Amino acid sequence: VQLQASGGGLVQPGGSLSLSCAASGSISSIFVTGWYRQVPGNQRELVASLSNTGRTNYAEFVKGRFAISRDNAKNTVYLQMNTLKPEDTAIYYCNVKEWRFSAWRDSWGQGTLVTVSS
Repeated sequence: VQLQASGGGLVQPGGSLSLSCAASGSISSIFVTGWYRQVPGNQRELVASLSNTGRTNYAEFVKGRFAISRDNAKNTVYLQMNTLKPEDTAIYYCNVKEWRFSAWRDSWGQGTLVTVSS
């Protein structure tokens, strides 16, 4: 699976931004799509995930502000980010975890930079 992320940019505090991640190639029927973020010097951390069953999981620091969704027809996952804060500044990566051959397999997008600043 190849992932292409887009939608990053500069936004003022309190603003909104939407990220997209388009997947190409076949995906296993058991999978979890997710968004992670990383600040240089820090570990990559989970922001939100959405399983093939529709189950969502959000990091505490984005609950109530971010929403993950998926368009299966377009093989695209989205991250709607509202009420952005300067501490949301990071490189955001999309991820697909697939259950294949009795193991979870990871695919990553290239990352898109989100900068929250006035």
